[in-house]
Amino acid sequence: MNATPQPRLHRVPCLDARGLHRMAWAEWGDPANPRVLLCAHGLARQGRDFDTLAQAMSGEYRVVCPDVVGRGRSDWLADPAGYVIPQYVADMVTLLARLDADEVHWVGTSMGGLIGLSLAALPHSPIRRLVLNDVGPRIEYGSLERIGQYLGAPLRWATVEEAADALWAISTSFGPHTREQWLALSRPQLRPDGDGWKPHYDPAISIPFRAVTPEVAAAGEAMLWQAYDAIACPTLLLRGAESDLLSRATAEEMTRRGPCARLHEFAGVGHAPTLVQPDQVAVVRQFLLSP
Repeated sequence: MNATPQPRLHRVPCLDARGLHRMAWAEWGDPANPRVLLCAHGLARQGRDFDTLAQAMSGEYRVVCPDVVGRGRSDWLADPAGYVIPQYVADMVTLLARLDADEVHWVGTSMGGLIGLSLAALPHSPIRRLVLNDVGPRIEYGSLERIGQYLGAPLRWATVEEAADALWAISTSFGPHTREQWLALSRPQLRPDGDGWKPHYDPAISIPFRAVTPEVAAAGEAMLWQAYDAIACPTLLLRGAESDLLSRATAEEMTRRGPCARLHEFAGVGHAPTLVQPDQVAVVRQFLLSP
């Protein structure tokens, strides 16, 4: 039996307000390939979420899947105030310099999409194609309240299977998955804790998240629309048809403003499509590789 393919693991030092931290990143495909695809994960997730997509794209790209600081195998910040989009963007610029990538295609789920949106809006951005997975400048506040109910909670499980069940209870909006698919997505979400398991991320990522009020969210939305309107590269917007984070009205507005994103919705899915199912992979693949 062939072993399950595994990516190469690397780390890059990045600057923060208190010093340096290391950001881990997984790499698939030919490391000498000048075509780079960077896949950025959601708020409480990590880079191995993209294993299925990365393997599907590794023949055409050098696929890079970072663990955003505070998650997965990356370091935790000494100051939780650094768990914000500007820090994440700066870390990604450092990573792109390490990759020596003049151009990059970007797939970002939720928070990873906001990082990509912010980077794509900058003058001389290296992003040439952008996939925003179930996220946009306007985020429904009710979804933030829902996520805040579990983010950073002290959790511990006796087995991987028990953890997977608990994670599924808060992730049913991801849409249908087989047990094997869900276990594959769940295992990297865990780190050993004695004879049990706990979440992979720094609980302190919840501190700046919980500080977001409706007023703060409104101010952030205005800045994100300004950034979105500055994007010039071809953009694909994915939406779970039942998403509570990206409304249909916001998605349609995104098709009329800025890069005039191409919109594709997935039925039976909320926030956010995991890009594991073959039809989801096919949509992303067609967009990235089209002339």
